[in-house]
Amino acid sequence: MPGAEEIESAILALLCQRDAGKTICPSEAARAVFGDAAFRAHMDEVRAVAFTLADRGIIEVTQRGAVVDGRTTRGPIRLRPGSKPRNSNRPV
Repeated sequence: MPGAEEIESAILALLCQRDAGKTICPSEAARAVFGDAAFRAHMDEVRAVAFTLADRGIIEVTQRGAVVDGRTTRGPIRLRPGSKPRNSNRPV
């Protein structure tokens, strides 16, 4: 069963494939890791990894283009690269 490392890798790989300023939906990472048939059951895991990446400044969680706290925001969110380098392993 894939874990947090695989989810993190999928999020970062998808963001690297996008043009500058473009975002991804967390469901894209879930589909990449768990497949089209099972991704919905793992969305909470994917969001949790995304929020951890956001806490570290590696990505930003957005809604309608504005940075938000994904843990408290309701509705659809998007993910985009943050201000810290992706290879940063130091927590903020």
